This record gives sequence, structure tokens and C-alpha cells, in this order.
Amino acid sequence: MSCLNIHSERRFMNTQIAAAPLVTDHRRRFILFLFLMAAMFMATLDNQIVATALPTIVGEFGHLERFGWIGSAYLLAVSAVMPLYGKLGDLFGRKYVMMAAIMIFTVGSAVCGLAISMNTLIAARVLQGLGGGGIMVSIFAVNADLFEPRERARYQSYSSLVLMASGAIGPVLGGAMSDLFGWRSIFLVNVPIGFVVLVGLAVMLPYRKPNRRPRIDYAGALLLALTTASIVLAADGAQLFGSLVAPQNLAMVVLGVAAVIGWVFVERRAAEPIVPLSLFRNSTFSLLLVMSIMSGAIGIGMVNYFALFLQTTTGLSPSAAGAFFILLTGGIVCGSLSAGRIISITGRYKPFAIASLTCSAIAFVLLTQVHAGTPVLLIGAVMALHGFGVGLAQQVPVVGVQNAAPARDVGAATGSVTLSRMGGASIAISIYGAIVGSQLGKTGLSIPGVTDIEQLTPKMLAALPEVARQAVAEAYANAFIPLFMASCAIALIGLCAALMLKPTQLPRVAEVRPAASAEAAE
Repeated sequence: MSCLNIHSERRFMNTQIAAAPLVTDHRRRFILFLFLMAAMFMATLDNQIVATALPTIVGEFGHLERFGWIGSAYLLAVSAVMPLYGKLGDLFGRKYVMMAAIMIFTVGSAVCGLAISMNTLIAARVLQGLGGGGIMVSIFAVNADLFEPRERARYQSYSSLVLMASGAIGPVLGGAMSDLFGWRSIFLVNVPIGFVVLVGLAVMLPYRKPNRRPRIDYAGALLLALTTASIVLAADGAQLFGSLVAPQNLAMVVLGVAAVIGWVFVERRAAEPIVPLSLFRNSTFSLLLVMSIMSGAIGIGMVNYFALFLQTTTGLSPSAAGAFFILLTGGIVCGSLSAGRIISITGRYKPFAIASLTCSAIAFVLLTQVHAGTPVLLIGAVMALHGFGVGLAQQVPVVGVQNAAPARDVGAATGSVTLSRMGGASIAISIYGAIVGSQLGKTGLSIPGVTDIEQLTPKMLAALPEVARQAVAEAYANAFIPLFMASCAIALIGLCAALMLKPTQLPRVAEVRPAASAEAAE
């Protein structure tokens, strides 16, 4: 029996990328990759670019109580459709599925720019998200068709840089465009970009028809969408419903649990499950999924809290605090590019998963020792260390699951790992907010000139007397200690998963073809 299991595991590992790269001409592949990166930048920038324009939008439409839904509606739709797009690409071919996602996103952007009310805008954001989720999943899946496993690691590192760039310049670009051209421009600018990308992919990307009969698992898709939507809504419950224990939020949790149980029941019997449960039998896939959740929590989920930490404990202005993110982003760039090139040469990704989460764990331990008087350059150095760690494993989960999954399920595997990263970030943001809020509530300090410490803006903080500013800084520094401890614990959980990974070596095309031929003969 054990020999049979070993043979089954080897079959699973050796059927990763049975076909040669979709495009063999290097120049054409590079141009296609640029089109893909333009689409990714457009989709990932959207949620960042909206942030600084939200006050202007609310000023025009009113309905401040629906403020949070402008961002949450997009994230909700993106998360709900990610696994579905991955499976559709496996069933019908990635070219037209991705083009459909770009078209939906572009139309949604146009409707956002022409919105006449808050309700219209929120509905259009849902439409945008239905396309944006497909863009992000399809890009990584198309990369799997374009590049051999080792070369893919290098190109995935460039994809990671696009993700980081959108996060870094999004708020600045959104504010500038909103001031110069009005808030509608931040949506309408996507229309010409989307059109150019659509034409480029239509002309240059070949269509590879899958050799299987398409069968859509409608019940599985619906239940998985309900599961992911419930997770996103429950994680954002403090903002949307006023409390994590509000009746509406508890109802979301119950709905999510019921949906995931129903989903497992359906997927076990579906002919073409949205996410094949057989993927979870491979320990590599399951461990990378855990690692992706934890990486999303400490990589994406911590960004806003770093900004809050810098402004409240050091007294930096928003612009000065934003400059410190250059160190964080610079660390990510260095780590991602270095890891991508070395993985491309050696084919080994496990060492980078271990090094990544070790660096982040060390960074969070150091941050627990930060107090109100700590030099800002030292804080910046620790942020750079964390960024370097995040960059080292930025592409590891995607490259790893694409290598571990059979060729027929690469899209589903890619959608699963992309969704897990976003799910980890959403849940972590809620946890971090609850930690800081509860710690500030326990301070019991009476600070002159401060009625509610949580409502202090950077401008209000700068206007306080020096003694009051110091008291606020100490209160926030103490509140962030348990947050950094929680982040360190999350990094250590991810590190345990990384240590348990098998020392897999990514194959080259020349190595994959014989394996595929042997599999076909068998």
C-alpha cells in the first residue's frame, strides 16, 4: 500500500506541465508579459487608487455610512470569483477567459466613472471586482503556459514588483488625479488601458484548447463564492456592522461555516470540481496554502498598520511616513528579484520560504522592543528587513503549487493560492484592528486635550503640547506590542509550514517532456 501511495505521489508530481511553453519566441513572450503586467497593474492599482479619492466621492454623493462599501464591494467580488476563473481557464482555455475578465473590468470601470449615485458606484465596483479577480488569477495561470517552471520563477518576481508598485503609488496617484481631473478620472483611465491590453492579447496570445469536456460545477462555484464572501464580510465586520460580535457579523460566520461544509460535500461528487479536493492530498499544496495565508497576513495585512504606527509613535507626517515605505518596498524589490533569479538557476524554492518567514519573525520581535523614543532610522531598517523577507517568498506559493498540481488543474491551484493570500490579509486586518482597539481602550489615560485617542488625526496630534504628544506616542507604542507579537506568531506558523515542505527541485522543459511522455505511455 505504501508503494502505491509513493507511486501515486510521483505521478502527481510528474504531470505538472506536460506541454511545452505556449510561445517559443522570446521577444513575443516578453511583449505578451508586458501586456499581462499592464492588466495586473490596472486591477491591483484600482483598490489602492480609490482610497485617497473616497472623501471627495462622499462629499459629492453623501451617504457616509456606506463609505466602507466602496472598497469592500470590490474586495468581496474579487475574492468570490478567483477560484472560479482558475477553473474556467482549465476547462475552456486561458486566453478567452482572461479576455472576458479584462472586458468585464473595463466595462465596470466605465460605469464607475459615470456613476450617478453612491448605490450605482457600489454596484459598479462589484462589476469591476468580478473582472479584477479573474485578471489576477488568469495572469499567473497564463504565465504557467508561457514559461517553463524555472524561468517562471524569475518572471513571477517581476509580477510581485508590479503588485508592490501598485500599492506604493496608488494612494499618491489617486490623490493627484482626483485633484487635477476629478475623482471620475481614476476609473475612466482604465478604459483605454483595458482596450489596448484586450487588443494585444487577442492578436498575440495563442489559444490552447484543453483536451477535456467542459463541465461547470455550478453548485460548487456558488458555495465557494458564499464561503469567500462570508469570510471577507466577517473579517471586515467591525467597519461594516460596527462590531465583530454584531448579530449580522455572527450570521456571516454561520453562513460561511455552512457554505464550506456544503462545498466539501458537493466537490467530492462533482465531475469537474472548482477546486479538486485531490489537490489537498498533496502535502506540498496544503503547506504552500498555509504559507500563503500567513504571508498575506504579515505582508499585505500589515501595510496600513505600519503607517499608523509610524505616525502615532514617531510623530511623522503622513508624507514623511509614506517615505519610509520606500525602505519597505525597496526590501521587497531586492528580495523578490534575488530570489527569482536564484530559483531560476537552482530550481529550489524551499530555502527562500524558510528565509522569508525567518526574516519577518525576527523583524516583528525587534518591533516589540520599539518605544516612543526609538530612532526612526532604526525602525526603517527593521521595516526594510521585513520587506526583504516578504520579497524572498513573494512568488514561492504560486510557483510551488503550479509545479505540484497536475497540468489540468494549474488554474484551480493558482486561484486557490491567490485567494488564500487575500483571505489571510483580510482576516489579519480585522485581527490587528481589534488588538490595537482593545489595547487603547485599556490604557485608561487622561491626556490633556485628547477626548478620544482613536480619533486623533496626524494634524491634531501635531497640534498637541509636547507632553500630550509623548503620552499618545507611548500609549500607541504599548498598544502595538501585542500586535507585533501576534504577527510574529503568524510568521512562525508559516515558518513551520515552510520547514515541512519537501525539498522539491523545479524541472526544466527538457526534464518535463520525458516525464509527460512516460505518463502518457503508462
